[in-house]
Amino acid sequence: MTEPVGQLASISVDCPDTEVLAGFYSRLLGLQEAFATPDRGVMALAGAGPMLTMMRVDSYIPPTWPEGSQRQQLHLDIAVEELDIAAEAAIALGAASVAHQPAPGQWRVMLDPAGHPFCLTAVRP
Repeated sequence: MTEPVGQLASISVDCPDTEVLAGFYSRLLGLQEAFATPDRGVMALAGAGPMLTMMRVDSYIPPTWPEGSQRQQLHLDIAVEELDIAAEAAIALGAASVAHQPAPGQWRVMLDPAGHPFCLTAVRP
C-alpha cells in the first residue's frame, strides 16, 4: 500500500440557500458550523469526520430522482438505529420521503430541503 497524498477534508453540496441546508444537516447529524464565508455563500459543518460544506449556486437545479433530466448530484447514506423512527425525525426537520423505495428494509430514500436524495440506512460497514 502506498502513502496517501492527503485526507478527505470536506464533502461539498451545491444548493440555492446555504442557511437552510446547513441548518437541516446540522440538526439531522448533530453537526456544528466550522466555517462560513462573510456572505455565508459557503458554510461548512463539522463533527462527524469530514466536514459537510454547503455552497450557494444561484442557478441551482434540484435533481429529479429516480428518473428525469437532472440526475442525482450527491448521495449521503446516514446510519440509523431504527428506520421508521429516523424517517419521521428527518421529515420533522424538513426532509421529504419519496415514493420509490428500492429496498425499504435496508434504506429509506429521502430528499433534503434542496432536493438532494439521501438514505437513512440500517446497513453497517
